Amino acid sequence: MKPTIACVGLMNPGDRYRFTRHNAGAMALDALWPSASYTAIKSLAAEIAETDEGDTRLLLVKPQTFMNLSGQAVGAVLKKFNIAPAKLVVFHDEVELDNGVVRHKFGGGHKGHNGLRSIIGVIGSADFHRIRVGVSRPANRDDGIADYLLSVQPAAQRITADKLLPVWQEIIGGLAK
Repeated sequence: MKPTIACVGLMNPGDRYRFTRHNAGAMALDALWPSASYTAIKSLAAEIAETDEGDTRLLLVKPQTFMNLSGQAVGAVLKKFNIAPAKLVVFHDEVELDNGVVRHKFGGGHKGHNGLRSIIGVIGSADFHRIRVGVSRPANRDDGIADYLLSVQPAAQRITADKLLPVWQEIIGGLAK
């Protein structure tokens, strides 16, 4: 049996949020695996696609809960497919990084990100991989961060596969073991 890695793109569901900065995680999945065909699985509160990368099975997951409840979907997926937190990769928006900057992090706190907070709370562990997708901070510090994250990100600032691939390739080898 092939080892399985769950790749979760954090997001808010619905057309209204599709291209918002907060959906950078789901946009990252779409950039890396543009031909993935997702199926809604109501019992998991997620859309799921499967693909292979070498000898590894990848479960691509887009939670259909809102961001603050992402842990419900992630916890259900990990349980159903018997995936350990160490084999979880969460792609998420990161205001501390400039647009287009991508960084890998393993473990640590949620740094105020409610999607990560929810996942950590539900699975009972912070020991999972994160691919942090930079969306910058609002130019005007008086602008609320929530409004900024829920605003549409200009197409020129959205994440692209060429920015993601080096970070993804760096970690996939270690995860596949």
